[in-house]
Amino acid sequence: MRAPLLLPLLLLAGAGLAHAQNTKVGEVSTAFKLIGPDHKVVVEAYDDPKVTGVTCYVSRARTGGLSGAVGLAEDKAEASIACRQVGPIAIAQPLPQQEEVYSERQSILFKRLRVVRMVDAKRNTLVYLTYSDKLINGSPTNAVTAVPVDRGTLIPMK
Repeated sequence: MRAPLLLPLLLLAGAGLAHAQNTKVGEVSTAFKLIGPDHKVVVEAYDDPKVTGVTCYVSRARTGGLSGAVGLAEDKAEASIACRQVGPIAIAQPLPQQEEVYSERQSILFKRLRVVRMVDAKRNTLVYLTYSDKLINGSPTNAVTAVPVDRGTLIPMK
């Protein structure tokens, strides 16, 4: 009787997944797995959807093996982030002081990697924080980076 209840729960959890537009930059294997893909560290690039000219590079662990191959593995909660100005910065609409920019699942249920943009108006700087959370128990492991915006381009705030 539990199996029929689990399927709708899995479908419901998958329906709310928001995948950021990302580009895989590269990966390195960290542990050989006889069956399934190796454990890896993956680097992906995410363009900020509301700030043209800013790209964030996130590195994180990807669990391999048989469970990783079928999407049942839980990735580690560790990630690193570096955001850089890659072109002229343009902000088309006012930004909230804090906003989730990206969210991607790290396990079949309830664990997500998140990237949040914060505006440091005093210093005219965009601050990006990455962390992992879980429905019951999140991780305090986090990384932060900042992109200063030229004083000639004030960051519009909501």
